[in-house]
Amino acid sequence: MTFYNQDTLPKNDNLNRFAYVIEVSDQMLIRKGKMIAFYGGLSFEAMGSSVVDMLARHAFNAPKYIHNFVVVQGRGQLILGDNGNDIACYDLDAANMTIRAKNLLAFSKDVICQESTLPGFLTMIGTGKVICSSNGPVHFLELPCRVDEQAVLGWADCPSPSYRYDYEHVKGFISAVGAVTGFTLSGEEKQVDFTGAGTVLVQSSELDVAGDSSALLSLLQQLPFLGKDDLSKLSLSAQQQMQTRR
Repeated sequence: MTFYNQDTLPKNDNLNRFAYVIEVSDQMLIRKGKMIAFYGGLSFEAMGSSVVDMLARHAFNAPKYIHNFVVVQGRGQLILGDNGNDIACYDLDAANMTIRAKNLLAFSKDVICQESTLPGFLTMIGTGKVICSSNGPVHFLELPCRVDEQAVLGWADCPSPSYRYDYEHVKGFISAVGAVTGFTLSGEEKQVDFTGAGTVLVQSSELDVAGDSSALLSLLQQLPFLGKDDLSKLSLSAQQQMQTRR
């Protein structure tokens, strides 16, 4: 068993796969709820408060997500964790990198954060550190390529991607339900298409429905027990709902 203190903790490095230590000497922006421990004289301020208004206006151009982050300042060592997910740090040097919003854990104050053209992603621009979590180790793919939507962690130095649908697969009834609810079932149905030059960050991701509605979860749990007639009725109902919502 290893015991750590202020002198033995790593500096700006992983404590292990699932925890990262930030050596704080200035201001950093971190996601709420991801600090698991710290040493030193650190303080935490809400984004947009009077003390950090200037920082918020400079570094955070994503109003939808601003209240998910706080500013940590002072001097000390901050340990981040994210529910047992892998954590890694990426050093930007006058570069840009887009990350799935829920996986962005922290970034330096000199890095500008803004909403991506692809919903649910944030684009980081500038020079500094960006710390992210992932479902398993991250793999780096060169373009062009197509990636399962659930497996995309982000991309760097390339144009914004687009979606590609396999319409033969979309004809299926489960896909019709997914189209109504906004729930993507598989990479066979919908992929993210990357073109040009750059790098795609891919995580070893499996289907995660924890954030979806209880109604959708209940529906998915009942699917294995439905007969052919029931499935046909469900498919017809889903298609009718899509028509009314257009």
